[in-house]
Amino acid sequence: LLIIVLIFLSTYSPSGLNLIIQKDNTFLKIQKIEIVNNSLIKDSEIKEKLSTIYKKNIFSIKRRDIEDPLKEIDFLEKIEVKKKYPNTIIVEIFETKPVAILYKNKARYLLDSSSNLILFKNNKNFSKLPSIFGEGAKNHFMHFFSQLENNNFPITNVKKFYFFQIGRWDLQLANDRLIKFPNSN
Repeated sequence: LLIIVLIFLSTYSPSGLNLIIQKDNTFLKIQKIEIVNNSLIKDSEIKEKLSTIYKKNIFSIKRRDIEDPLKEIDFLEKIEVKKKYPNTIIVEIFETKPVAILYKNKARYLLDSSSNLILFKNNKNFSKLPSIFGEGAKNHFMHFFSQLENNNFPITNVKKFYFFQIGRWDLQLANDRLIKFPNSN
């Protein structure tokens, strides 16, 4: 027994143990971020915003560490985060839908399904959306739009929405017919 203890103590090296401990351990550190369910928002934009969480321990990441950097992204309604052990974060994206182009103060904005205004950049994907004109139209549009949808109105045929201060809407259809709605009913 003394001989075994002597051999162990003579071959034991604490500095060799430190090298093993200091070695970069990638187990349970985030190495991959998967983005699912996105069509308008690019994967690269999301991964760039989340670049700070790479190489962090998957147990120490909290939901707000992922949500806070993503708040600035347009068309983002909400996210769901799942941890896939040992080293992957799955971010499920729920996007808002662009509904129309709003003209306000000589500028064009995209109005999404959550009533957010997003500065319109000449994007061909959105050029066929209907236009909205009128002072205060943003505040009343989503309610009017939902009423049209609930009544199965063919919204795809609408080219322009006009809002009037008295609370009345006019619709110009694709065939240039004008529909004038009353301010109530």
